[in-house]
Amino acid sequence: MSQTTDDRVLNRTRTARRRHYLMCRPAHFDVTYSINPWMDPAQPTSANRGLSQWKWLHDLFVDLGHDVELVEPIPGLPDMVFAANGATVVDGKALVARFRHQQRTDESPAYLDWFRRHGYPEVRQAEHTNEGEGDFLFTGTEILAGSGFRSVVRAHQEAQEFFGRQVVGLTLVDPRFYHLDTALAVLDDGEVMYYPRAFSPESREVLADRFPDAILAEEADAAVFGLNALSDGLHVILPKRAVRLADRLRERGYEPIGADLSELLKAGGSVKCCTLELRAAPEGEAGH
Repeated sequence: MSQTTDDRVLNRTRTARRRHYLMCRPAHFDVTYSINPWMDPAQPTSANRGLSQWKWLHDLFVDLGHDVELVEPIPGLPDMVFAANGATVVDGKALVARFRHQQRTDESPAYLDWFRRHGYPEVRQAEHTNEGEGDFLFTGTEILAGSGFRSVVRAHQEAQEFFGRQVVGLTLVDPRFYHLDTALAVLDDGEVMYYPRAFSPESREVLADRFPDAILAEEADAAVFGLNALSDGLHVILPKRAVRLADRLRERGYEPIGADLSELLKAGGSVKCCTLELRAAPEGEAGH
């Protein structure tokens, strides 16, 4: 436990807040190409095991009281299970991804169609390369935005103008952590956990300044995708192999829940990658 961590953070009462998620059933999951260091087409995969692990996560969200909607999987798009990459949704506005790699570009029309059919008043595909909540994480007030491997810096300004929220750019430097959501997780409004060595020195300074009480993950936990986690303010669902990180979360009053998404990790994704949060417009404003 950090000696500098504010007692108010350690003793804070944690409360789960009902969330609204969008997921995509891995009906066509496979690893047939490699666009990140985790993907090896020569390694066998099991679609049935991937579906079983995904269903466990889906059912857990429902059991925890969260609302879960589904976008229809499309044949030939094996990575569509990673719904977090499809868009960023803040204040009822949906900015749909523009993927870097050709293998995923056909996912964007499916998300555009889904949001339009479900009545979102402001839906737009990004003009610049932007891989949704893979690289854009909302802290409750501002958006942390990653670049270095997938989303480009120009996409940060585009997101800031679209959402009317401050966007804070962060540079990723380790190819294992190719999306921001593999190196950092938002735990609650203004609270995060992250792996410092995934970021450039300048970005580490930004994070240390903004989040002095952040949980800093060790290499062993980061390497098993422990930061590809999802929090509802009380429960934190994260890969079960991230045992040290789970202990740190308990110290802070969270309730960690270990997940086994080992089959989906063969494609470079885990809990957060599978889950896109649909944040409604503030009360009193028009929206979905």
